Amino acid sequence: MQDARIGEGVRVLLLGSGKAGHEINAVGVAEALGAPYELKRVNPRRAFLWMSPFGPVDPRDAALLKPPLPDIVLASGRVTVPYLRAFKRIGGSRVFAVFLQDPRFARASMDLIWVPEHDRHRGPNVIATLTSPHPFSMRRLAAARAAPDPRLAALPTPRCAVVLGGPSGAQAFTAGDLVRMTEAVRSIVGQGFAIMATPSRRTPPELLAAVRGGLGEAPGFVWDGTSGDNPYASMLALADAILVTGDSANMVGEATGTGAPVYVFEPSGGDPGKLGQAIDALERLGAVRRFDGRIERFAYAPIDSSGVIAAEIARRFARARAAAA
Repeated sequence: MQDARIGEGVRVLLLGSGKAGHEINAVGVAEALGAPYELKRVNPRRAFLWMSPFGPVDPRDAALLKPPLPDIVLASGRVTVPYLRAFKRIGGSRVFAVFLQDPRFARASMDLIWVPEHDRHRGPNVIATLTSPHPFSMRRLAAARAAPDPRLAALPTPRCAVVLGGPSGAQAFTAGDLVRMTEAVRSIVGQGFAIMATPSRRTPPELLAAVRGGLGEAPGFVWDGTSGDNPYASMLALADAILVTGDSANMVGEATGTGAPVYVFEPSGGDPGKLGQAIDALERLGAVRRFDGRIERFAYAPIDSSGVIAAEIARRFARARAAAA
């Protein structure tokens, strides 16, 4: 990967929490920076985990903080906050610290904080975007389109990707939602689409079964989590339309990075809260529609939040370097 936004020789470190939702945001921003990066996951012992984000770094991880220090550290997830604070304490202005989401009490320690627009936190070191960052750039999607997963390439067109989440702390899928999902997939098939479906780690078996029930004997591919790698990138790249469950800001954001029509299937259990507000904003922008039984073609510019955040990091990093020179 060539240095695209920051100077040559800049060392970028990603601190991973072990949670896919956190790490995919950081990877998306790091890849948009265009420079080589290293991902290191932190896994503090239980006592230090309980003290996060307020407590110290687990001494077992002291080697992580030894020179040479990285130039830019990207992190997400409360467990990474003590480590990011430690890098700033040791490196000072030599380390540019970026945190994705709100680090709460450690806000002043960060050089740049990203939050979604529906988050109320604002400040001179804060950037907000409508969707979450992710690694599914137009370049990556073009590469997946040029060399698609053969299991998907064999499907007839048009194709609809069905991207499934699952119960979250705020939302749940009811028995009625399972019936609605079966009917939704059956309706999409009836409109001539081949189905490409993938679950997430939170997807309950009954939700995946509802997709299979709607697909029936029609052309399609449903990844079951065990048969080979998840062809998610190829699904996004090949999709003429996308149906995504409205329980994950990450998944909705990834879908809107494609430029394909995005339809949101909202679970009826619980309260969508801020995520519902974000979907409202995307609907006003013309990037998504709530699914009402029909798939229609509509156009919008792909949303590249990763690129926006990376450009702001590069701008501020360059300014900080110039000030320190």
